[in-house]
Amino acid sequence: MEIEKALKEILEGLLIKIEAPFDNVKIEKDSKSDMDMYHINIDTEDPSMLIGFHGENIHALQHLLKVLAWRIIQEDFNILLDVDNYRKRQEDNVIGLAQKKVDMVRQTKKTQVLPPMSAYFRRVIHLYLTKPEFGDVKTESIGDGDHRQITIVYNSNS
Repeated sequence: MEIEKALKEILEGLLIKIEAPFDNVKIEKDSKSDMDMYHINIDTEDPSMLIGFHGENIHALQHLLKVLAWRIIQEDFNILLDVDNYRKRQEDNVIGLAQKKVDMVRQTKKTQVLPPMSAYFRRVIHLYLTKPEFGDVKTESIGDGDHRQITIVYNSNS
């Protein structure tokens, strides 16, 4: 069975079972990823129910979808579940914050610290700041658990 079709069927069935209203489920394969990565977006008129407090519901739903899909599909793939582009907006926000901190590092040559964030968003920032235009800064993760955060340091070797 085609992975996209299976993911859509499983997710729509799950949404119906939990009585979550939705308009559409869109699935796109990420052509930039080495591994098979599928971005799934649920369009709904009530996104707060599916997103939950600080994205707890969306994370739980994504985990449940992965477990169910891996049992059926039995292939190696990854998914990123989104609801009304909530995660995309969050990514844009953390990248914008990182960009502001980079500007401050460039002006002051002093290390800047971002607020604690999930491993996913730390990875987004680390990858974003590896672009050639950010060769004058480097990133490091510090702290433990829920308090792990990124520092942006001026790279004097650039």
